[in-house]
Amino acid sequence: MKKIIFYETISGKCPVEDFLDTLSSKQAQKTAWVFSLIEELPLVPTKYFKKLVNTDDIWEVRINFANDIFRFLGFLDGLKIIILNHAFQKKSQKIPRKAIKKAEDRKKEYFKRRCNNG
Repeated sequence: MKKIIFYETISGKCPVEDFLDTLSSKQAQKTAWVFSLIEELPLVPTKYFKKLVNTDDIWEVRINFANDIFRFLGFLDGLKIIILNHAFQKKSQKIPRKAIKKAEDRKKEYFKRRCNNG
């Protein structure tokens, strides 16, 4: 079983929680359902969870709800922990390079902090 954790900035802010707070209850319910699929299924369909090519091991959680697409970016910490560190709503197929860069920067900062604390 895998575990999804939301990244926190040095100042204690949680960008993914902030994004989730903007969703309607039905959108949040669908998001929670997809998160639980990812945590529980040994093989998650790429429709919901996949590694992004040409990135520093950034993974995407994709949630379709009605005409909306919600994307959560993050990375793996070992084999069982998924750290989600960026979220946004997107209509097109292509993920903005700026969003990937933000996820990569937060990943670097996460591991740097973890090494300093461990």
